[in-house]
Amino acid sequence: MKRLLVSGFVLACGAQVNAQEVVYTRAATEACLANIVEDQNPDTCIGVSALACMEANEGGMSTVGMGDCLNRELEYWDARLNDIYHRVRAAAKATDTEMEEIGASVASQADAMRDMQRAWIAYRDATCEYERTMWGGGTGGGPATVACHMKLTAEQALYFEAQEGVN
Repeated sequence: MKRLLVSGFVLACGAQVNAQEVVYTRAATEACLANIVEDQNPDTCIGVSALACMEANEGGMSTVGMGDCLNRELEYWDARLNDIYHRVRAAAKATDTEMEEIGASVASQADAMRDMQRAWIAYRDATCEYERTMWGGGTGGGPATVACHMKLTAEQALYFEAQEGVN
């Protein structure tokens, strides 16, 4: 019976947390990126929308609030990464075709890019799992892991964006 009561309490609390709509906008990140000046590292824009979200929402600095805001920005960067990855990979495939047409015996850019991205995913996941272990099982491990995924995903997106047009 005690277990049933605890489960009911957890479900009720979970429903309460999920019922509150989190206000998130990517505007702070996009404004930051749009205002990058020469020699400024765009990495300084990573996390600004998540922070604005945490500050704007009641409970935004709680573990759940931080996790939600960080996850929203992670989703933004993940979509951005997927978009740029496909554009840069298409350009790499076009370069591979050109190299093949002129008879160059060079390694495939598209294949190298795919292999690099697969290795990066494994690196990201292992790095962020290590980050989680640093919290000793505490509640901060969740937001720390999401923050790690967000940061590394954003860095990868920015890396590919810098590659666009290089080919």
